[in-house]
Amino acid sequence: MERYVITGGTRLHGFVEVCGAKNAVLPILAASVLSPETCVIHNVPRLQDVVLMVEVLKSLGAKVKWENKTLMVNAAVLDPTRILEEVMKKMRASNLVIGPLLSRFHYARVPFPGGCAIGSRPMDYHIKGLRQLGAEVDERYGYIEARALTLTGGEVYFDFPSVGATENIMMAAVLSSGSTVIRNAAREPEIVDLANFLNGMGAKVRGAGSDTIQICGVERLSGVEYRVIPDRIVAGTYMLAAAITNGDIVLKNAVVEHLEPLIAKLRAAGVTVLKNGRGIRVRGIPRCKSVDIKTMPYPGFPTDIQPQMMSLMSLAQGTSIILENIFENRFKHADELRRMGASITVEGRVAVVKGVKKLTGAEVEATDLRAGAALVLAGLAAEGVTVIHNIEHIDRGYHRLEEKYALLGANIKREKSNGSPCKRLEDRCETVVSQEIKSNALS
Repeated sequence: MERYVITGGTRLHGFVEVCGAKNAVLPILAASVLSPETCVIHNVPRLQDVVLMVEVLKSLGAKVKWENKTLMVNAAVLDPTRILEEVMKKMRASNLVIGPLLSRFHYARVPFPGGCAIGSRPMDYHIKGLRQLGAEVDERYGYIEARALTLTGGEVYFDFPSVGATENIMMAAVLSSGSTVIRNAAREPEIVDLANFLNGMGAKVRGAGSDTIQICGVERLSGVEYRVIPDRIVAGTYMLAAAITNGDIVLKNAVVEHLEPLIAKLRAAGVTVLKNGRGIRVRGIPRCKSVDIKTMPYPGFPTDIQPQMMSLMSLAQGTSIILENIFENRFKHADELRRMGASITVEGRVAVVKGVKKLTGAEVEATDLRAGAALVLAGLAAEGVTVIHNIEHIDRGYHRLEEKYALLGANIKREKSNGSPCKRLEDRCETVVSQEIKSNALS
């Protein structure tokens, strides 16, 4: 087991470049199996989730090569029935291969995916959408099995704008016969990025970024060279790190339009946010004002920033009301923040945060990815030493967090639970999973 040891009280300052978006890379990697030609994907962060998705593609038979921040994927020869179950169960986004496999091979069989336990994320919308395109879908023995001699265009309506379901139906529809319309589609920037990638391959996708997406099926897709958008959640975490430490951070390669909901809340809290092209400067103040937060689908306030915002509000002047509308179990970090002296009351989907003058270091646990990020921010602002356990969750979405924040002045160390140095989880994960694949192939 590994942990972060953070000595708080240092103002963060400096320049930082925002990495590629995890939530854009994962569906784009899944979409790469739609073509037998090589896809070259730039600005790819080497995160645990990305490593796992690469292993999913390898288990199908794809050839994948890393070169720094670039991935080259060749899916010329694939077996849609051959997926490593151990990998699928570790990551929610692994379900994104269903749509492209069904689209290209007319068959997909995958185990139910895993991921952070932040709330109910059923596959109902995915399955309903695939059936609307003419697929037969069965759920049994822990697997989802889909088949279709021919996928046909159709009308797909979501009761809720699910990001994953929108992406899966987009990828399933691009090689269908006829036209597909997705209504009440998710509007996130990652949806637009996937549509741009698919269109670069020769697909005909229109309307991404709005609540209605139109897809005209084509017979074949080619390879493409593509650069992934910057990660708005990583960028938002840096911005909140500047705010909570009364720091001064300049973010390079950040897309301002993707961060407008957070920018508005930070300014309302008294934090200075200056926009300059693809850069953002954030200057904190000794103690910000409280603001209320209500998470909503994009372009509303993102649920993936809510835990980090709660850390900031724990030290604000006044009382904040945080309403979580996306995931019902996304307040687990509140208990950990209370260990550090925060005053937070949770009732269902509502959290009441009464700002305190200081947080103090404590032993806390990262229960999921964004909860872990929230605890890192709290530890940076707290008096004394904070120890964060289970940081493998943080590795899923932040590449070498301790190194990048140390460059901004943070006193943060990564170590084993006994205090000795450790090998990074992303490197261990790739080695272990590759060994599992070889073992399964020989058995």
